[in-house]
Amino acid sequence: MPVPPSAPTPVPPDDETTTGQGSRSGLMVLCAVALLILAVSLVGGNDTSADSSRPPLPAQPGTSAPAGPRATAAASGAADPALPRSRPVRLLIPDISVDAPFTDLAIGAKGQLQPPPAGNTNLVGWYAKGVSPGERGTSIIAGHVDTKTSAAVFARLDQLDEGDEFQVVRADGRKATFVVDSLETFEKDDFPSDRVYGDADRPEVRLITCAGDYDHKAKDYTDNLVVFAHLT
Repeated sequence: MPVPPSAPTPVPPDDETTTGQGSRSGLMVLCAVALLILAVSLVGGNDTSADSSRPPLPAQPGTSAPAGPRATAAASGAADPALPRSRPVRLLIPDISVDAPFTDLAIGAKGQLQPPPAGNTNLVGWYAKGVSPGERGTSIIAGHVDTKTSAAVFARLDQLDEGDEFQVVRADGRKATFVVDSLETFEKDDFPSDRVYGDADRPEVRLITCAGDYDHKAKDYTDNLVVFAHLT
């Protein structure tokens, strides 16, 4: 989604609280490149009120994950699996022991996506002006990998496998179940924003955190880990 002409110029977030004592030892707020590109891709999104309906965005070729059985069924006229808009309440990933509440993430004054509060290691954020989990399109969920003192909510995200399932509990009382399509790690200097953040013609989710080595000079990790998943 293009940035409106009036939108502020996106800049990477500062990470002045990083300890910089080695890989996975500093305060992690998501790699700067991921935050920057998310701001570029999604600023100027949709209404954030819970449970309000929103017309689906047009699909952009090449930006969604490979079509699965549900997508094929929808194309053939079967029941649409997409859910109406509803705010996410809790993320449940049993395979890696994640049971975490959500907080809203927004674009800050400098044009960057604000990360989840660093003081809470068991908290995930979603881009609240984008697609809600279960709606048709691409929903963005972000979380810390570690803090100064301990591992954080997405510390074991890299242990998920293709075919694993997780759930998003929504404010409307429904549980949206997603199946993992793939896990991929991208260098932040070569981050495929169109592929990760682009619109989809079925309900999809991206779980995003940091990965790779810790760069002491940049006070940031070198890579992003992205989990691609779709509603099942």
